[in-house]
This record gives sequence, structure tokens and C-alpha cells, in this order.
Amino acid sequence: MTSIALLLSGGVDSAVALSLLKDEFPGADIEACYLKIWLEDELAFLGDCPWEEDLDYVRRICDQCGIKLNIINLQSEYLEQVVGFALEELRAGRTPSPDIHCNELIKFGAFFDKASKNYDLVASGHYARIKKDENGKAHLLCAPDLIKDQTYFLSNLRQDQLARIHFPIGHLPKQEVRHIAEERNLPPKSRKDSQGICFLGKIPYREFVKCHLGENPGDIIEKESGRILGQHQGSWFHTIGQRKGLGLGGGPWFVVDKDFQNNIVLVSHQEHFQDQARDHFHLLSPNWNQGEAPKKGHYRFKLRHGPNFVGGQLSPIDENRWLVETEVSDPGIASGQHAVVYQDEECLGGGIMELQPD
Repeated sequence: MTSIALLLSGGVDSAVALSLLKDEFPGADIEACYLKIWLEDELAFLGDCPWEEDLDYVRRICDQCGIKLNIINLQSEYLEQVVGFALEELRAGRTPSPDIHCNELIKFGAFFDKASKNYDLVASGHYARIKKDENGKAHLLCAPDLIKDQTYFLSNLRQDQLARIHFPIGHLPKQEVRHIAEERNLPPKSRKDSQGICFLGKIPYREFVKCHLGENPGDIIEKESGRILGQHQGSWFHTIGQRKGLGLGGGPWFVVDKDFQNNIVLVSHQEHFQDQARDHFHLLSPNWNQGEAPKKGHYRFKLRHGPNFVGGQLSPIDENRWLVETEVSDPGIASGQHAVVYQDEECLGGGIMELQPD
């Protein structure tokens, strides 16, 4: 009998995924798993535990579907592997991509080690597809709904992980997922989508950073003129391309660089923002989903989560460093964030962006 774990969050996507999974694998041994990754220290920001609402939905979904629920505690793994790395990157002046590491190290990493049984498949409500070729290799493909597509966040998964993963709603547009939830009267049918970073949930990002790194006031300076325009409370609160939260008049203003050593945030007015755009960067420590690097050549890239791709050239420098030269300049590239490589609709993997001095 096929044994399947469905990662259930309490949201509409994972609820529909569970319901469809039962239809797709009749007679399979299906269990729902709720991953407990709450950060206890951060709960003080919110008073009552906001995850009680998630668990209430999870239990109601399992009751309706007749599925056993397992609650798996991954707090220590999460704090060490995801949150710890994110804080190290912020301290170094870079902008981390914690959701990518959460999928790689926790949801499809530590979960396998912590689960009480060895599941044949692990399913989730991600918007992505997996297709196996004639040799049994698993290929990560974009969801047809490119606005919801989550291959960017799944790009660090290895071949051994992809081979055991299943995405029941990956082929569906979001509107159809909502329709199925309504049609089947699933408990979270009207629940809003979560917008937060994976490890924060309902905790404000700024408050999380302040809790761990504190404040360190410094100057906000116009890059073109050197004028001091205002003060920031810590350069780690800001990232390149940011517009909101600067507190400056006469805008719009955008963060275009950070002098982390001198605790300076550099900004440009909208009329000069595009002047700071870059069309090349290094790709560090890449993960290739097939276990082998792609050939030098032309590919499509995502420089952030979203529906937009940019064409460009990928060239190896050495085993752990590649040069990416894009066809269109982008003013929002930030060291520490991920760039993900695509060939047509297939995600090949990605790595950490590092800007080079002009």
C-alpha cells in the first residue's frame, strides 16, 4: 500500500491538495502532517498564539476528510537551519531568501528525518509540477498559473527530494482551487492566503529583525549627490529595490545600495532609479536539480518570486561560481537573494546572487 504524507498548513491550498490526493490515490495510506515551527520567543509580539487558528483549521480539515493528523515539532531545526542562516545574512549586509531554505531544509528535509514512518511520497499545496522522464529522473516544472508558480521557492531541492514529492494542485489555477474548496465545502474555503515569510507567519518582519539584531541608526544618503536625506534605524531593515518604509519626503525614493561597513543606506529618486540597474552578477554555490550543472548557454532567469522571467547568458567561472549576464538591466538585484535558472518551463536550480563592484 502506498504511504503518503500531506503537509497541511490550514490554508485553502493544502486543504484542496489533501482532498484531491484522496481522489487520486484511492486506498492509499494518507496522513496529514502539521509542521510545528513556531518561534516561541517571537510570540510575545502578538499576545495570543496566532497558530492556534491554523491548528483549528487543520483539525477540522482532517476530521472532514477522515485523515489522521500528526503534529511534528521542527522548532529547533527551523531555528538553527533557517532562522539562524537568515540572521547571519542580515548581519553581513545581505538579503536572504529564507523561504527557499525552508523548503529545502525543513519541509522536504528535516521532515523526512523527523517523521515517524518512511513515506513513499510527500505531498503539499505548492503551485509547481513534477514530471519523471523515461530514466526515472524527476523534473521540476512551472505551474500553468505563473502568478502563483512557486518553483522559485523550490529551486534548492535535490533530485532525491524531488523524486518523492507530489503537488496535487500544481496544474490548477488559483481560481479553480478556490472553486474546488467551495464545491467541497472545505473549512478554509473563504480563508485569505498567507502573505508572510515562511518562518514569520503573522509576525511583522521588522519586529522580528529588531528582536534579534536591535537597532543601529545611520544616515540615508542620496547616491547621486551625497546629500543626507534622513535617518534609518538599521541598514538590515532595508534591501535594494525597496520603496516603502524609508520615511522620506519628495519621493518616491528607492534603496539602490548599502554601505554596511559605514552603516549607510543609499537611495535614488525615481528619475535616477533605473540608472542603478545591473545586467550581470555572480551566481554562488548553485544547486542543480538534476545533480549536474547545465551547459554554458542562454537560459531564462527569475531574479525574485513572481511571474516575470528575463533572458540571459549563463557561464561557469568555477564549480561554485557562475556568471549571469541578463538581456535586461534590473535595479532591484540584491546580494544574498536567489536567482533561479530555467530552460523553457523547467526549473534547473539556482544560487545566491553576488553583485560585483562597478
